[in-house]
Order: sequence, then C-alpha cells, then structure tokens
Amino acid sequence: MILCAVAGYLVVQYVTGGSGGPGCKVVSGEAGGPSYEFTPEQAVNAATITAVGTGRGLPERAVAIALATALQESGLRNISHGDRDSLGLFQQRPSQGWGTPQEILDPTYAAGEFYKHLVKVADYQKLPLTVAAQRVQRSGYPEAYAKHEPDATVLAAALTGTSAATLTCDGRQDPAQAAATGSAGATTQQAATGPDAVRSALVRDFGRDVLDTTAAEVGGKASPRTLSAPGDGRTVTLPVRKDTRRGAGRSLTERGWQLAHWAVANSSALRIERVSYAGRQWTAGSTDSQWRPAGGESSTASVRILTAR
Repeated sequence: MILCAVAGYLVVQYVTGGSGGPGCKVVSGEAGGPSYEFTPEQAVNAATITAVGTGRGLPERAVAIALATALQESGLRNISHGDRDSLGLFQQRPSQGWGTPQEILDPTYAAGEFYKHLVKVADYQKLPLTVAAQRVQRSGYPEAYAKHEPDATVLAAALTGTSAATLTCDGRQDPAQAAATGSAGATTQQAATGPDAVRSALVRDFGRDVLDTTAAEVGGKASPRTLSAPGDGRTVTLPVRKDTRRGAGRSLTERGWQLAHWAVANSSALRIERVSYAGRQWTAGSTDSQWRPAGGESSTASVRILTAR
C-alpha cells in the first residue's frame, strides 16, 4: 500500500508539472538577472502568444503585457472554465463580445483578440504594465497583473529572440498534454508528431510565411531555403529572414532565436529532440538542458529542428 501511494504521488507530480515533473526554464540575458520555471503546457502557450504578437509587428513590450495578463488570468493554461462565462488563456467572455467559446479556446485567436484591443490603448508602451493590461481586461483585481511583470519580461525577451539561448526545456513528453489532446478546443497541443506536425504548428503560430522556401538575401548573398534535410525524414530546416515590417525592428538573429526558442518550448508536445541555431545546440534529455556549442554549425540563415523517430 505504501509503494502504491508513493507511485501514485509521483505520477500526479509528473502529470501536473510538480516537483520532478517535466519542465522548462527561462533565464535573463543579463548575469544575475531573474529566472522563471514553468511547465511544457505553459511554454507552448507563451510561445504562441509571442508569435501572434510579433506576427502583427508589435514590440516586445506588447508581448510582455500579454504574457503577464495570461499569467494572471489563467496561469498560461488554456482552461475551459472561469468566472461566469470566462474562458481560455485570457479569460475572455463570449457574452462580452470576445468571440464564441470555440474561438476563445483557440490560443491563436485569443491572443490576437487581446492584441487587437491592446493597440487601441493610447500610449500603451509608456503606461505601467498593470494599467495597460487593465484597460484591455477590465478586471476586478486591476493591481494583480503587476506581480507577473518580472516573469513576463524575461519570457518575452527569450521568446521574441532578444535574449539568445536563454530558454530551455527537458523535452520529455508530458502525459497531461497527451491526455488533453483531442478535447474540444481546450488544448494547444498537436496530436501528431514529426516534421509535418512541426510545420503545422509553425503555421498555426506564425502563419504560412514562416515556411517560405524562396531564396532571400542573407549577409549580402542569396541563400536557398529548404524545409527538410535530404534523405533524413526527421529534420525541419527552417529559413530565417529579418522581420522588416514597420514597427517590428527585429534583427535576423533575433528572429532566428525566436524560432529556435519556439521549437524548444514545443519540444515535449511535438517530440523535438534537438534544435540548432547560430553555433548553439539544445538537446532533449540532457542533464541540464543547456544550449551548447553545435560542433561547427554557425549559420544564422536557418534553424534546424530534429524530431524523434
């Protein structure tokens, strides 16, 4: 009976992301800065929120506001319940015109709706985070967003690519995600795995342009774009292009690190084993899940994503 109890406790801890469960960590790009530990489910949702924001050409500050809001409203979990008819990452209410329940439970849609309202707030980038978030959310607890600002800021820096090689996950499959997959609109995860699933998830978050295979100028030279390694069947080679949209103001390497961190954030859900970019490499299952030298691979023109067999 004691052994069964211990085993049950360990299973619960693993599934819920408790101590010893699968996890992710983001650290500040500055020595001695803050860090934040979170679950694979939260990592996927944070990466989606960030991709939607940068896809609209919005600055890192907008992403930080959105992430802090989702941390307060749902703990970065796409929940199918809440106060009255509140749903999803931002606890948006169908009765208040945020969309249908099915739409709100789509993280990409929910994030888009949040940003659509945020950009209507005058000078939102100059406002205190809690004020900007409150003007969108109209929460009964307007000061609650402030406590999430440090975590949201370090997350936004990593997931927009401003801070290089700062987000890691252990890459183990999360049983909680697997159990949730397939429930009506209440999950951000993909049922399939492999390169096709990675491409589908990329399109879901970034749009079809992320898979553009046309040649582009990289470092003054035309660089061919490919999406898979010849004869491999497990690798997605993702093109990296500078985001030139007005207001984006992001460099080539920042875009590359955004895509690389996105892949790591999705590693448990999509069974990604290795991600390489700009001479650094993350490998699932390593003891400390750190980014390490990639053995001579130093291109900033593409991100290489290796999926499980």
